[in-house]
Formats: sequence, C-alpha cells, structure tokens
Amino acid sequence: MKRSKLTLPVYFDRYMNKTDDVTVIEALQISLNELESAPIEKWQMLGDAVYAPGKWTIKDIFQHLIDTERVFCYRALSFARGEAEVKPYDENNYAQMANAHHRTIENLIEEAVALRKATILLFNSFSNEMLAQIGMGFKGAYSVHSIGFILGGHQRWHFEIIEKQYIPLLQKTPNPSQA
Repeated sequence: MKRSKLTLPVYFDRYMNKTDDVTVIEALQISLNELESAPIEKWQMLGDAVYAPGKWTIKDIFQHLIDTERVFCYRALSFARGEAEVKPYDENNYAQMANAHHRTIENLIEEAVALRKATILLFNSFSNEMLAQIGMGFKGAYSVHSIGFILGGHQRWHFEIIEKQYIPLLQKTPNPSQA
C-alpha cells in the first residue's frame, strides 16, 4: 500500500509527508539509498559546530536517527505482535547519554546503514495484517505500516535541517567546528 492510502497520524504526518508516495519498503529503500550517498566529507567539515546554542551536532543528529529507528522498530514489532501501547522515550536524554562526540561520522553512518537494512528486513517480515495493526504511542495512535514511513521521513526531515541550518556554517567560517 502506498503512503497516500494511509491515515496520517497526528504529529508524525510531518515526517510521513516527507516520503515519496510509494510502498513502505520502497520508502525505506529510498531512504537507505539517500543515507548511503550522503555527503560525508561535507558533514565531517562541520565537526562539532551547531547553528544555535543548545542544538545538536551532526554526530548527535545521527545518533538520534539511530536511536529513534531502534525505538520505532521496537514499537512496530510490539504493535505487530498485538501490544496495544508503548512508552515514550526522551530523545534529549538519549542524545545527552549517547556520547556521540566519541564516535566518527563514518561509524555512525555505518551503523545507520546496517540498522536501515535490518529495518527493511523487519518490515518485509510483516504480513498485511501485521502492518495494519494499530498501537498507541505518546502522540496518539498509529499503525505498524505508518512507522516505516515515519522512519524514512524522519531521516529526510533531519537531512533537510542539516542542509538548511548546518551547511551554511561552512561558508561563514573556514573551520566551523571551532566557531
């Protein structure tokens, strides 16, 4: 089923609308391709630069993408297996506790790619009935099916933020990580 045939859950519609109107497996594969072709060299040049106080670094963003994908895959599995409700997670606390600054961009992307491949396998394992299962999250009800689109759109959401907010830092100073 294509994204346009799904009911978009409140709050997460902002991510789902970032995906193409394709099947969930196609959306996840497209986002994997985008991840594998990411401009790593450009992102490395940013170092630990942020565009405003209190914002995450590029490494923090990638760790957030990884953490969120793991949490949402757990939710997809839980809903597919009949669990009706899941607990929220505090993304800012996760980011603070993750120590992403000790990792390299290459390592974070390598993990994100491996995780996305595992996510595609997980979603391929779901029957249509499992994909249709609804569960309750902290922002309301949503289906297993919608979670796959949320993940693809969430990545695009953050890639757009990187492009609009972080990449311009490269033009402001020769070494933005020391700004």
